[in-house]
Amino acid sequence: MKIDALVNAAPLATMQKLARDFEDAGFDGLVITEGGRTAYLSCTAAALASDLELSTGVAVAFPRSPMVTASIAWELAEATGGKFRLGLGTQVRAHVERRYSSEFDPPGPRLRDYLKAVRAIFAGFRGGGLDYTGEYYQHTLLPDVWSPGPIAVPDPAIDIAAVNPWMLRMAGEWADGVHVHPLNSPTYLRETVLPEVGLGAAQADRTIDDVSLIVPCFTVAGATEAERKGWRDWARFQIGFYGSTPNYSFIFEQLGREGTTQQLRGHQKAGDMAAMAEVIDDEMLSHFVVEGDWDEVGPKIVDRYDGIASRVVLYFAGTAWGRDRSSLEGFAKIAEAVSAQN
Repeated sequence: MKIDALVNAAPLATMQKLARDFEDAGFDGLVITEGGRTAYLSCTAAALASDLELSTGVAVAFPRSPMVTASIAWELAEATGGKFRLGLGTQVRAHVERRYSSEFDPPGPRLRDYLKAVRAIFAGFRGGGLDYTGEYYQHTLLPDVWSPGPIAVPDPAIDIAAVNPWMLRMAGEWADGVHVHPLNSPTYLRETVLPEVGLGAAQADRTIDDVSLIVPCFTVAGATEAERKGWRDWARFQIGFYGSTPNYSFIFEQLGREGTTQQLRGHQKAGDMAAMAEVIDDEMLSHFVVEGDWDEVGPKIVDRYDGIASRVVLYFAGTAWGRDRSSLEGFAKIAEAVSAQN
C-alpha cells in the first residue's frame, strides 16, 4: 500500500514547491485533480521538481483526442522515469457538452474505446504501426516524423475513474487501475468495488490483484478536538456535495440510509449548504472517514484498507499544504506510519 496526497492543479511554480514539500514529507506520490487548471501541466511541473510518483486524478478524457492524451502521457512517463499513471474520467454531461463542446454519450462505452485507442497509440509510438478503428475513435495515420518514438520506460499505466457497477467491471477488464470515488465506505468497497472489479478482471483472464485500486480517504485528524472538528466539518461538506449526485445514492442505501441523496438535493436546490452538512450526522460520517489524533490515523488507515487499496490518497493533504503548516506536518506523520507498516 502506497500513500499519496490529493492536490489540485495549481500555478506551475506553486506546484513545484508543493511537490518538493510532499516529497520531503515522505509521501510516495501526488494525485493531481483537473479543474480550472490542467492536471497534465501540473504533473509536468511536479516531475521537474521531485522524484514523486504522479497521477492525473483524473484528467477529463473526451475533450482531448486520444492522440493528444497519449502524446502527453508518453512525455510524462519519460520525464518521470516511468513514475506517471494516466488517470482518465468522463466528467459529467453538462461540463463535457456545454463547457468543452464535446461528445459525451454513451460515456461508459466511449471511455472504453478511448482507453483502447490510447493503448493502440502507445504501441504505435514504439514502432508497431497504427491502425485502430473503434466504435468512436479511429487512428490510422502515424508517420515517423509525427511520432515521439520509443521511450526507455514501460507504457504509462491507465487508470479509470469508476463508481457504478458497469464502469467498475469495465475498468477491471480493460484498465490497469481504478480511481475509486472519494465517497467510499468499507461497505461500498466490500460489496460493490471488489466484486465488480473482480468480475471485470475475470473477463480478461486476470484477477483483481492485477488491478490497482486507488482509494481516497477523508481523514479527521488532529491533536485536539477543536482541530479535528475543522476537518470533520470539511468532510461533512464534501460528503454532502458528492452525495447530492443521484448516481451515488446507492452508496447511502447500502448503509441503510435511503433518501439521503433526495434530502441533500432538496437543500442544495434551496442553497442551504449548512443543512446539507447536517444531513451527514455523526453515525453516517463514521462510515466515510478515518478519525483520531495524528499518531493514530496512519495505523487505522492500514487496518481499514489493507488487502483492498494499492494506493491510499489522503484527500485533505493538499488543503493542509495551502492552509496550515502544522497540519501538513501531521499528514507527514500519517504518511510515515502507513509506510512503516507496509
